Amino acid sequence: MFNTLLLFLGLITAPNPPKDIYSFSFKTLDGKEVKLSKFKGKKILIVNTASKCGYTKQYEDLEKLHKQYGKNVVLIGFPSANFGGQELGSNAEIKEFCSSKFNTTFLIAEKSNVKGEGISPLFQYLTTQTNPDFTGDIKWNFEKFLINEKGELVHRYRSAVKPLDEQIVKNF
Repeated sequence: MFNTLLLFLGLITAPNPPKDIYSFSFKTLDGKEVKLSKFKGKKILIVNTASKCGYTKQYEDLEKLHKQYGKNVVLIGFPSANFGGQELGSNAEIKEFCSSKFNTTFLIAEKSNVKGEGISPLFQYLTTQTNPDFTGDIKWNFEKFLINEKGELVHRYRSAVKPLDEQIVKNF
């Protein structure tokens, strides 16, 4: 409330909103920073993931998608415990789980908040972008965001849509 008043009075300025997806970066499970601008001109599929969810078996199809379509799309998983605490505790535990259970080779970010208080700025941006499907909060683990080569959110898919579903892969 106080910041709103200061903003209204012109005593502070609002932060510049991100102009596009390429304004963001993330850290991998190993702590390496990756700028999304590195993927300009490529499609990007962003998925919020969890290790102890009924949809966790989608990791297998995500890896298949990565191997089959990796030349056409960059796949990035974002582990989150926002839904029933269904993610492991540490980044090291998540990395061990993903590599030992699913032999993942696609990019996986460090554990993030994808909704609510402390939401990652990237997911704040993604959930408010206009697209032909829907906007708003993520409802559960394994929602998917498809970004085109221009950095625009072109489709959003709910958790039940499998990674290799025709409605997703037809875009690659």
